[in-house]
Amino acid sequence: MLIIGIAGGTGSGKTTVVRKIVESLPENSVAVIPQDSYYNDQSHLPLDVRKLTNFDHPNAFEWSLLAKQIEELRSGKAVEQPTYSYITCTRLPETVHVEPHDVIIVEGIMALYDKQLRDLMDLKIYVETGADERLLRVIQRDTVERGHPLEMLIAKYRNVLKPMHDEFVAPTKQYADIIIPNLGDNGSAIEMMRAYIQGFVREQKKKEQK
Repeated sequence: MLIIGIAGGTGSGKTTVVRKIVESLPENSVAVIPQDSYYNDQSHLPLDVRKLTNFDHPNAFEWSLLAKQIEELRSGKAVEQPTYSYITCTRLPETVHVEPHDVIIVEGIMALYDKQLRDLMDLKIYVETGADERLLRVIQRDTVERGHPLEMLIAKYRNVLKPMHDEFVAPTKQYADIIIPNLGDNGSAIEMMRAYIQGFVREQKKKEQK
């Protein structure tokens, strides 16, 4: 099993990298674990308190559960991945059943932040995209998909996204094995990454057939 961590700021293009990896591998050989599924359960708190949650701070995540479930997948055990609602700002009762796969991808803005989680990863990737481009992507996504007004998004970027990125996300670049800069124009880096992962999966298949 190959465990990959993919980190990078909001709007950096992590989803695109994940999609390219999944598309390059045999069907049903990859399981994607979104870090966003592991926000803390806040059902014991009033809704008005939950709505004040800073989702871009490390304290918002239940790191121990995420690491525990990655360990279980690595040992061949299935897990029940939690699900999270941004409307109620807490966990939902439903879970997602995840079976072990040849490749496990942990994806999120701070996927490389926690040492216990990092130590479980075989390959650590950081997607680097300039602040202006990330802001434009966030505005485009959240105005169209979530109906958020432009003024609110700009204020959120200034007050939350940028300071949290600078303090907690960007420093995790030092832990990356591969940094993919300028995602849209870096086909070579993408191809090198895909070739490495494909080679690993082929070797695993050969071992299984022996």
